[in-house]
Amino acid sequence: MNLGLTGKRVFVTGGTKGIGKAIANAFAAEGAKVAVCARVTEGIEGLLAGIQTISGDVTKAAERERMFAEASAAIGPIDILVNNAGGSNGGAISETAMDVFYEAFELNYFSAVHFSKLALPAMKSAGRGTIINISSIFGRESGGKATYNSAKAALISFTKALADETAKQGIRVNSIAPGSILHPTGNWQKRLDADPEGITEFVNRDIPAGRFGTPEEVADVVVFLGSDKASWVTGATLVVDGGQSKSNI
Repeated sequence: MNLGLTGKRVFVTGGTKGIGKAIANAFAAEGAKVAVCARVTEGIEGLLAGIQTISGDVTKAAERERMFAEASAAIGPIDILVNNAGGSNGGAISETAMDVFYEAFELNYFSAVHFSKLALPAMKSAGRGTIINISSIFGRESGGKATYNSAKAALISFTKALADETAKQGIRVNSIAPGSILHPTGNWQKRLDADPEGITEFVNRDIPAGRFGTPEEVADVVVFLGSDKASWVTGATLVVDGGQSKSNI
């Protein structure tokens, strides 16, 4: 299927490993011009040739502004923004300091809000654009750490609010809610290495498909949402989890 993404300008945050790298490569394979940002961009393996890499800390507002400006200068005004940067921290609510909650929101929520606001002027001027936020099934239901879940739930709510606000301006905003995705640099790989029997039991018990998902399976859905094949999809959160989530809404 020709998704019509040749020449589209795509910026992916957290795009040098795991899901973000798979997303960047998937867009590049479709002929898009791609830039990614991450804290560390040296020694990166597996990114397709031509993808621009920009280093910086997405939890800092000034860094977000600099990285977005560099991405726009490198590949042109952004047509498709993928807010993928994220991570989990903390533990039990009663034992987690407030600073840890603030950090979780800067990484998982405020970075996406800020990058979206930075992308909107050019998208409004062009009369079209796409923003895709990578959330989690645990932004839709309980499970995991409260810091992460709360930030991802806020991201899903933000997605719908911005989608409704910008639909008449030709801008689509959606989110993806992945389930448990296995890749070499992720937490699930570390847990699998530490407790293979326990994690195998978890997969058999909690994931109906009977296996972990792959970054490429998430990326395929993101690329579809970035294309005009998804022209009537906005304000949605698409679950990509092999049946793992418990919610039936």
